[in-house]
Order: sequence, then structure tokens, then C-alpha cells
Amino acid sequence: MSETTSPVSRRPWHRLMGARDPDQSHRAATPLELLFDLAFVVAIARAAAEMHHAIAEDHAVPGILGYLVVFFAIWWAWMNFTWFASAYDCDDVPYRVLTLVQMAGVLVLAVGIPAVFRDFDITLVVVGYVIMRVPLVLQWLRAAREDPERATTCRTYAAGIALVQVLWIGLTFVPSPWVYVGYLLLVAAELGVPIYAESRGRPTTWHPEHIGERYGLLTLIVLGEVILGVTNALAGAFDTGFSFSLLALAVGGLLLVFGLWWVYFLGGDSEGFTTLRVALTWGYGHYFVFAAVAALGAGLEVAVDADEHVAHIGSVAAALSVAIPVAIVLIALSALRTIVWSRETRNPVLIAVLVVLLVGAGLLAGVVGVGFSVLLMGVVLAAGVITFLTLASRRIAAADARA
Repeated sequence: MSETTSPVSRRPWHRLMGARDPDQSHRAATPLELLFDLAFVVAIARAAAEMHHAIAEDHAVPGILGYLVVFFAIWWAWMNFTWFASAYDCDDVPYRVLTLVQMAGVLVLAVGIPAVFRDFDITLVVVGYVIMRVPLVLQWLRAAREDPERATTCRTYAAGIALVQVLWIGLTFVPSPWVYVGYLLLVAAELGVPIYAESRGRPTTWHPEHIGERYGLLTLIVLGEVILGVTNALAGAFDTGFSFSLLALAVGGLLLVFGLWWVYFLGGDSEGFTTLRVALTWGYGHYFVFAAVAALGAGLEVAVDADEHVAHIGSVAAALSVAIPVAIVLIALSALRTIVWSRETRNPVLIAVLVVLLVGAGLLAGVVGVGFSVLLMGVVLAAGVITFLTLASRRIAAADARA
């Protein structure tokens, strides 16, 4: 059987779930995958909104911890679907129906997010996970049946996911503070399932370019949450009387969005996926990228509240809620690209300088105000992008000349 496509069986509504060709040309995201991503807009928006309110009410530590917990659930659900689809998307009726059920689970998870922030009640989030994981287990069992060469790997995935999910259900009955310990252990178990499963049999045929594109698409969705924060700043600048500070905040926020977009889509990441270990490290590390980008949207909302004097925190803390997420994105991407980029295109020293300047701009909020502090951050990031592109082009040219 050829692995380039999934051949159509006698039943037109069913296609054999054969392994996709990892070298297939023009492997792009499908409309179903794009629709699936949209279901995560609601969950990400609710998580960011809850953290925004927590920080603005001067409850930063519990708010950030709750956000990290919730965002892991969102990101891991998306990642499970994405890597499976990269290897086994046959796009027939059963596949689409099971994907629809997973989307329903995402929405249930989103409804349960406020309870996690309020008193670490993960019950509804776990219910949403059950709704998502049952069809995912069925997908893996179907892959095991229709792709005999990788049956052991697929069954290991199914068993691992099912076992960890049962443990998540049990965690809802564990009292505090042991629930926190149990949560960390189950996170480790979740991360370990793909590593163990891929080592048990013949590896799945994930597609490097497809994975890179899927991560890029989710990055765009998360950046959309940041644009919402910029929109709120603009609305405040014009709806309640013109404010130079809010206008500066909006311009700065837009520069930050565009700067992060530029940094992320410099390209070439998927070309470095030489092994599964490298690809998984890159994929797992994106938890920090996605979480920080979404947190930037919450930070901009906090900055707007502080500028309008409705937040219960000072201007410096509000500005740092913008600067720190941007710094985390830069640090995380720089670290991930050490394993997928050539030496000539990396510049950790520049990243370190940018992080220092961004935090410094946040600390200046007590002097220049929140809005102009955010504007300064945007200018710093824009200058950093220009500097990086200039230095990288010179290094590549010098390397080509030596060769």
C-alpha cells in the first residue's frame, strides 16, 4: 500500500487510515484543521481574560499559576490532535465526526476555566478532557487496525492516553494540597506518552512542514488575542475622550504584535526537524511561546486598566505585565532555535540585550506612564528585529564567502 495518500475504499464515506507520507509535497493544513483551531479561540480568550482580571485585582501569583495550569490543558489538547492529524488525517466521515466531538470537548473545557482560577476546581476541565480524549483514543485504535506496520505504536498511544485520562478523573477527588502534586505528576505523564509510544514500534509519519505550519497557524490565532487588547486601548483613547497615553499604548501594542509576528515567522524551523527528539523538543517548548503570547494580550488589557486608573496595581507592575511575556517569547524562541537553526542565523546576545531593554522600559512606567512605556517596548522590539535581520544577513554572506 502506498503511503502517499489514503486510498478510497468501496464505501465512499470511508477512507483507509494509512500513514501519510512524511515527504509529501505541498502538505498543507486542511479546512477541518483550521476549523478545529477556531474552537481554541474561546478557550484561550477565557484563560487570558481570567488572568487579566487576577493581575488587575492585584492577585498576580494565583492568577498566573491558574493561567499556566489552564493553558497546559488547552495547548496539550491541541498538540495531541495536531500530531495525530499530521500522520493519519484521512478526512473521511468517521474522522470528521470524531474531530467534531473533540471540538465539543474544547468548549466544555473553556466553560470550566473560571473555576480553576477561583478555587482550583478542575472538574469541568477534566470533563472536557474526557470528551476530547475518548474520540482521540478511538482514532489511535482505528489507526492501529488500518496501519498494521505501526499497530504497536498506535496501541501504545491509545493505552497511554486512556490510562492518564483515568488518572485525571481520579485527581478530581484528591484534596488540597495533594491535588497540586498530582497535577504535576500527570503533566509529566502526559508529556511522556508520545516519547514512550514512538519508541515502542515503528514511528508515526508526522510531516515536518505540516507541523511547522500548524504551529504557525496557532501562533496567528493567539496573536489575534493580543490584537484584542490593542483594540481595547484604541477604543479607550477615543470613546472616553482623547488620550495620548492610550494612543501610545495602542501603537506600542501594535508594534509588539507585528514584531513578535516577524520574529516567529522568520522561517526555517521545520528544516531543522532532523529527528523526532528535536521535533518534540521544539513542539513541547512551544508551550512557553503560546502561553506568553496569549499572556501579552492579558497584559495589554491590564495596562489599559492601569492607564484608566481602574486597576489595583501600580503603573510599573502593569507595564511589566506587558514586557515580561514579550521577553519570555524571545527567550523561548531563541532557545528552541538553537536546535533547529544554523549557527550563522542565531544571535543570543542580541536577544539578551532586547530582554534587558524591554524590562527597563517597563520599569520606566513610573516616570513616563504606562502608555508611553508600552510604546517604548514596541520601538525596542522593532529596532531589535531590524538589527537581527541586518546582522544575520551579514553573517550568512560571510559564511557563504568562506565556503
